[in-house]
Amino acid sequence: MSNASAHVVIVGAGHAGGTAAALLRQYGHEGPITMVGSEPIAPYQRPPLSKAWLKGEADADSLALKPVEFYAENNIDFRPNVTAVSLNRGDKTVALSDGSSLGYDILILATGARAIALPIEGADLKGILFLRTAADAEALKAQVGPGKKLAVVGGGYIGLEVAASGRALGAEVVVLEREARILARVACPELSTFFTGYHQKHGVAFELGCSVTAFEGRDGHVTGVKLADGRVIPCDAVVVGVGAQPNDELAKDAGLDCARGVVVDLDARSVSDPSIFAIGDVAHRPMPIYDRMFRMESVPNALEQAKQAASAITGRPRPAGECPWQWSDQFDLKLQIAGYAFDVDQVLIRGDPATGKFAVFHLKGDQVQSVEAINSPPEFMMGKMLILNRKPVNKAKLADPSVSMKEVAAESAPS
Repeated sequence: MSNASAHVVIVGAGHAGGTAAALLRQYGHEGPITMVGSEPIAPYQRPPLSKAWLKGEADADSLALKPVEFYAENNIDFRPNVTAVSLNRGDKTVALSDGSSLGYDILILATGARAIALPIEGADLKGILFLRTAADAEALKAQVGPGKKLAVVGGGYIGLEVAASGRALGAEVVVLEREARILARVACPELSTFFTGYHQKHGVAFELGCSVTAFEGRDGHVTGVKLADGRVIPCDAVVVGVGAQPNDELAKDAGLDCARGVVVDLDARSVSDPSIFAIGDVAHRPMPIYDRMFRMESVPNALEQAKQAASAITGRPRPAGECPWQWSDQFDLKLQIAGYAFDVDQVLIRGDPATGKFAVFHLKGDQVQSVEAINSPPEFMMGKMLILNRKPVNKAKLADPSVSMKEVAAESAPS
């Protein structure tokens, strides 16, 4: 059978799965496409959940990747409220939670990642929430507002976005972080200091270097977070944001090579089975820029890998490699991050953090590895180019805000 008439089954209807289905049709795939998703609604954008959705500025319709009619009109069999429970690579079938089974010629795993729960006493109390789905956002929205106390466990980007939205809704917010600073795993100390100060200015409280040992409750609902030092932080709701783990059990059980995510090549194809692809948060993929493998959790990565898989399946040329990037909106700050700070030996700050407009460049020798740009689009855009073209940069000019980023980038452009 040619790929053109192959039955493509997509497991997972998030940003990656939904985009792959649409791109397959756009790229001319004529065979049947079936997409199964665990949620009751069609694929939608997730980043606004911690911001616009909580603040009542967005809903399922406005966040949908495509109007719900799109799937039927394009002959995509979308099956909501169903999950894949096992995969038989021998006879190319996927067993589903509703008791049915799907045969595939090509399988795309887009199962995403799930929030890590804290294995501590009281973790099953009502009012302890995560933020991965529209249902999670809806549950949280119902519990935060004026006079309410919200505790956020984890000072990463999701935690800080929830904290900012909680304050915008009038709730009292405290962020509890195990490390000595927020964003410890993902950002440099300068950025942590800046965000801590900015949040404090907007009324967010912080408990740093603290360990959460239990949740306390009354009548089955959370009332407080217990810390290792014996203190209890009172609250009406808790959001746990301590990271995510890939939903790669299906792949592991079927014998696919996994490394905290399904190991794939630059076509997003499983290294163990040529008829299976894995995209988005569940994929452990090559990063040629850094000469390593990595699992990324970002919308741009989900889109890039959906393009890679759809191109490979339809016989199009492999898309050009991209510079990984992500963003975070908190209060009136827009943080845009390009690249990853791997093997960095110097951090260079361009601009003045006191103005709320600056960028942090992470360098390895005279190569830019990563940039964190706060309200600084030129630094972000040109930073992406510098990361992608791997040319040496003039550090003196990079550190001097009076020299335009265009000039900095032009000087290190490939000749």
